[in-house]
Amino acid sequence: MGVRGLQGFVGSSCPHVCTVVNFKELAERHRSKHPGDTPTVVVDAMCCLRYWYTPESWVCGGQWREYFSALRDFVKTFTAVGIKLVFFFDGMVKQEKRDVWVKRRLKNNREIARIFHYIKSHKEQPGRNMFFIPSGLAIFTRFALKTLGQETRCSLQEADYEVASYGLQSNCLGILGEDTDYLIYDTCPYFSISELCLDSLNTVMLCREKLCASLGLRLADLPLLACLLGNDTVPEGMFESFRYQCLSSYTSVRENLDKKGSIILAVAEHIAKVLRLHQGEKKLEEMLPLGPNKALFYKGVALYLLPGQTSPWIFKKPKGITTLHKQVVSMSSDPESKQEIPICTDPGSKQEGPMCTDPESKPESPVCTDPESKQEIPMCTDPEPKPESPLCTDPGSKQEIPVCTDPESKQEIPVCTGPESKQEIPVCTDPESKQESLMCTDPEIKQEEPMNIEPNIKQQVTMVSDTEILKVARAQHVRAESYLVYSILTGGETECSNSLEDALDQALPSQAFVYRPVRQRVYSLLLGGGHDSTSACPTVREWFVYSGNSLKRPDLVRPLPMNIPGGAPSLRLLWLSQEPGAQARRLDTLLACFDLSSSREELQAVESPFQALCCLLTYLFVQVDTLCLEDLHAFLAQALCLQERSAGQLADLQLDHVDPRAVQLGSLLVRGLTMLVLVNSACGLPWRTGEFMPWNLFDGKLFHEKYLQSEKGCAVDVLVEQNRARLTRFHSLKSVVCKACMREDRRIASRQHWRPHHAGRWERTGPGSHRTSSGYSRSGPGQHWRDQGPGNRQHEPERWRRYSPSAGWSS
Repeated sequence: MGVRGLQGFVGSSCPHVCTVVNFKELAERHRSKHPGDTPTVVVDAMCCLRYWYTPESWVCGGQWREYFSALRDFVKTFTAVGIKLVFFFDGMVKQEKRDVWVKRRLKNNREIARIFHYIKSHKEQPGRNMFFIPSGLAIFTRFALKTLGQETRCSLQEADYEVASYGLQSNCLGILGEDTDYLIYDTCPYFSISELCLDSLNTVMLCREKLCASLGLRLADLPLLACLLGNDTVPEGMFESFRYQCLSSYTSVRENLDKKGSIILAVAEHIAKVLRLHQGEKKLEEMLPLGPNKALFYKGVALYLLPGQTSPWIFKKPKGITTLHKQVVSMSSDPESKQEIPICTDPGSKQEGPMCTDPESKPESPVCTDPESKQEIPMCTDPEPKPESPLCTDPGSKQEIPVCTDPESKQEIPVCTGPESKQEIPVCTDPESKQESLMCTDPEIKQEEPMNIEPNIKQQVTMVSDTEILKVARAQHVRAESYLVYSILTGGETECSNSLEDALDQALPSQAFVYRPVRQRVYSLLLGGGHDSTSACPTVREWFVYSGNSLKRPDLVRPLPMNIPGGAPSLRLLWLSQEPGAQARRLDTLLACFDLSSSREELQAVESPFQALCCLLTYLFVQVDTLCLEDLHAFLAQALCLQERSAGQLADLQLDHVDPRAVQLGSLLVRGLTMLVLVNSACGLPWRTGEFMPWNLFDGKLFHEKYLQSEKGCAVDVLVEQNRARLTRFHSLKSVVCKACMREDRRIASRQHWRPHHAGRWERTGPGSHRTSSGYSRSGPGQHWRDQGPGNRQHEPERWRRYSPSAGWSS
């Protein structure tokens, strides 16, 4: 994350760049300087998750009630000194960052393998040095902060860009995060979350002006330095030989400086003493070995430019780039310029730096010189885009819309270009070539209030054609009220990071497979236009992590038809209708996504907050044959006991040992809760969000305790801690789940009726293990799900075997 090697360099070679500051003092100074203006800190939430997750236990599925308490303390501490917090979360993975995302996921796979090896060897949780954040932490943190009354936003483009832009335009005290990109952006001050002491509100401010002074650079040079060193846009290896050339001619050798530090100083010196001599006379490609990577390099530099900012290093408006007032549109078919390059945007307000100011950092004139034509070219003056893409006509808007071709289906898909559109939307991706059709980017998205959505976004339509639905989906996405819905509607793409899953355990399937039928029905709901047939629905590209998936390309997944009484409803009915029967239709649709329509009456009779849990457990036990009665007892008992446990009591809970199967089961359930967020959002919110938040339904250590007790054969009254009211409720909830499973021909048996097949895997001795279910298979009959290769083709819905190791699969 950020600029390669810069964090270590600042800490070891430029300690004066880091200054200890106090947030309370900064807030008082801000109020004195700006009367009536609330001091605001914009928080890069994704950088803070590790800092916020303070519970000792992390492998069992998450200590959610403890975590919620820690977040509440964090918010209270800043509120007490009059500081407003605004939290930003990553909304979508951009195509140019996909390779970086994949690399991190594969690295995480190796880390998870080591975690399970440690658990099996030591029967305990590894130390904090092997810490891996619990599944779903980012998703549920959004809802936790909203529950605490905080302003929470989800990005439409690169989150760090939106954070930096918001900080600049809203006159914030600073940015709280842990990403050296914030040293490169010319924005408000950058504060380290890792150095924050919550008791005193002291932290470290990293001053970019002092960094420039140490390197002999100007603020405008920092984006160039970042790209030459390597970041998430420009791969580190791209300029490796160039950096060593700089190092070989480096004249100022410092003692006690490591190789990386010397390289940073050498590259900075080359910029200051060589490149700057020809600035304005030569283009960068004449001074640097850009080669075929020219477009990517220019994009990397330009991505650091916030609204109203320009770069002296970009002399020519790149081919195919048209700037439209407050946005940038890329329509080039040139293979060298696959991605849009925002050169200049609305010359909005320039904020003074409250802590560090650079006398040279005055805004550049929004005019640049084309060395070939010797003419001055205004950077933001082209009022009309001239598309180079083939056009089709949207019958609803009567406007021409560029189209691109899906390499798998050969189907033309409309894309957006209009000046009303506010987002870069990768619509058509070739998994082989990694090329994408890029649309519109609004660099000023941060100025928009979540509810203040542009009324006309007709040309933003990609996967669906209803602009009002898109407007609602976009607003919910920006307000961090939904999960995956907007990316499905606009880009037809979803992703899910790593879960704590044991790749060597053949008995439990990956959550990516378990919940895929749910997602397929959601795709049908969102993209089917209210029709029961899925034949016209486009495939959705899934980037889901599971064992054996190299992530070289996405899985192309077709929607599944939904079995809903009265037929599939339209999104307008689900999202917009106020009719008396609309809420019942929403619940019908939610249950249909889990294929549980036949159990509606029993599930609806369950009291809060256990209705969602029973729905999820029923789905899980229908799908996964290796789950047994003891597992169900553990899930239900922990949920019931959790209702009367405080965060402190849960923190004091000690486990006899850690079981690797229970670790994966905890992760599997929590991923199911994230699926409930997706389904509930897609269905128009039939359930209140709190119904399936983990701090109300699940605690990792408590589940682990009940799992170990259940494995030992403890009676149910022991599991519910001899509480008669809990025991009555336990039997009621168990009856609901078991009856619903029986309707699907799934009898939940005790493990005592199973016999061990091999380590970590169980096989049933009785009949009934060869059931099938309408769903989805990634491979032909007879192949065990663990042996299925990565998704590299489209998959049709078909009859598939549930995940039963005795169902005739080969290993």
